Amino acid sequence: MQTNFTAELLATDRGQRANEILRSCVHCGFCNATCPTYQLTGDELDGPRGRIYLIRDLLEGVDDSTRSQMHLDRCLTCRACETTCPSGVAYGELAEIARNELGPSRRGIKGWMRLFIRWLVPDASRLRRMARLGKITRPFIPARLKQHIPQRIGKRVEANAQHTRKVLLLNGCAQQVATENTNKHLRDLLDQQGIGVEVASDEGCCGALDLHLGDESKALDRVRRNVDALSAHLDSCEAIISTASGCGVTLKDYGRLLAADSEYAEAAALVSAATLDVVEFVERAALDLRKRDDIDRVAWHAPCSLQHGMQITGSVERCLESAGYELVPIKDPHLCCGSAGSYSMLEPEMSDELGRRKVEALLQNDPEIIATANVGCQSHLGHRTGVPVVHWLELLV
Repeated sequence: MQTNFTAELLATDRGQRANEILRSCVHCGFCNATCPTYQLTGDELDGPRGRIYLIRDLLEGVDDSTRSQMHLDRCLTCRACETTCPSGVAYGELAEIARNELGPSRRGIKGWMRLFIRWLVPDASRLRRMARLGKITRPFIPARLKQHIPQRIGKRVEANAQHTRKVLLLNGCAQQVATENTNKHLRDLLDQQGIGVEVASDEGCCGALDLHLGDESKALDRVRRNVDALSAHLDSCEAIISTASGCGVTLKDYGRLLAADSEYAEAAALVSAATLDVVEFVERAALDLRKRDDIDRVAWHAPCSLQHGMQITGSVERCLESAGYELVPIKDPHLCCGSAGSYSMLEPEMSDELGRRKVEALLQNDPEIIATANVGCQSHLGHRTGVPVVHWLELLV
């Protein structure tokens, strides 16, 4: 792709990187074939190729930012296009640059929703209090919002560091409130196999939410605080373990995000290098995996952050099959379920339709349970079907 950036923009790291990414695009359009939003609307500007043109025009100053804003807000950042792209276009990073250019503010109700989400979700204590209030006032809450209130409100998982071998387990923000069983189950599973768990008392939000909503400055503040909190455990732990792939994919990127920060670049790179999705650790540690007696047939939903963001495919399937489960075939397993962090609240119509299609695909071959690897997917799919939706770790005993 040809670009015509100003000398001022090219003099910045952001401008140079955007120019590099844009010039790697050859306009082939393969990305549209795997883009969930393009499949919904059929609009070129709701596909990666069209959005790339919008981003170029935005950065060159020749496009109305309102149009770019609308179509970029509709993007799930599922990064399926990156998996498909034969030229290796780093679309997710490019979208991040464009969103920071557009900023986090929006007009009207969507703007207020963005402010509220960014105030609420990264603070687990605040989120827990609001969830409890939501359960009390549930009869008076609009149906669209009820689905975001967890059925069970969890708390932080505490350390269990009695073993010589230890890992640092991330509690997360939404995960510890909405799906606490995931980390509890992992702690118990590791304990049975002689591995202890440490937790960082001052761990905070990974920064993904602010990053995806266009506030890079706030996101990087969160990243720095987490680097400080997690670095203190690197000498005593084998790895930093994330059981929410949406968080793990961001932590693995800390090194890139703070590469230009002379004070934090080295520590951030060490944190990124130490971070593993839990399935990477399970395979590396060769844990003894056994299935539950009450379940045989499993539908596996791979979160986009796992299969496209971290490019981890086949690992969970191997673990579940080695434990003795039968994995049922799934149509279009590469497609997003529509959760995508805050997307389900900010773009509910598209999110709902993608969720409906994903549930239909997952149930096509009559599984007894649906397994996934991210709190957002688990919550998003869970209230759309009577078949239980769990983190895949919960299937291991």
